[in-house]
Amino acid sequence: MSTNPRERLVELGYELPQVNPPGGAYVPAVRVGNLVFVSGQVPMVDGKLVTTGKVGADVTVQEARELAQRCALSALAAVHYVAGLEKITRVVKVGGFVASAKGFEDQPGVIDGASEFLVAVFGDAGRHARTSVGVAELPLGSPVEVELIVEVTD
Repeated sequence: MSTNPRERLVELGYELPQVNPPGGAYVPAVRVGNLVFVSGQVPMVDGKLVTTGKVGADVTVQEARELAQRCALSALAAVHYVAGLEKITRVVKVGGFVASAKGFEDQPGVIDGASEFLVAVFGDAGRHARTSVGVAELPLGSPVEVELIVEVTD
């Protein structure tokens, strides 16, 4: 198993996507000192949202976990854009938002898709603090959104 995150992504069967263009007056990521704050990422492929709907009604937990993983991959692309993927020394925090059907309570299980992916890429340095929140709606009707804070080195 490689310790280089780009090589590790390839080993896991992924490639770093292009950075999703912002949908408003913000940037994909901002570096402040040795931290990079990544804007919320929704599951996009080639500039289009993968699917819409509420988890627990229109989207299964397993589908939502995979979408959360895709969001985390997009977040890594945003980090790469401002600092370089190889500069990540630690994933500090993940914020996960799940568009939830009435009565759906497994938001942590959905965001585990992102968390487990980050641990697979970075090992122990991928273990992080986290928030998982159920919400009524997300941008573009997305079922899930993920934001990151990572520590980077010069």
